[in-house]
Amino acid sequence: MQPTQALQRSIKRMTLTTKQTGKGFYKGTGSGSMGRHTKWGGYTVDYSKVRTYVAPDLEDFDLTPFVTKRVTPPSGRGNFPDKLGPLSGKLYLEKWKAENGQD
Repeated sequence: MQPTQALQRSIKRMTLTTKQTGKGFYKGTGSGSMGRHTKWGGYTVDYSKVRTYVAPDLEDFDLTPFVTKRVTPPSGRGNFPDKLGPLSGKLYLEKWKAENGQD
């Protein structure tokens, strides 16, 4: 059974899957090597292969953030009595006593 001509044209544009090729096909993840392995088991980074991204000039930038500035932060976060924050043992004991009511 053969697919129709319209379907054949659209199949050509699609990426290959492992079921459409021979057993030696490896799809990979699209990540290339950034260097090479040394003979002692290490790795040397080749900086000519490393991807660099150039950020645009942000002077007079007119775009706004995705979240509106009118959103208030959720309550109960960041209001801790000491530097340890939620990891404080004192805070844990106070919370435990409030919920259980016993020592």
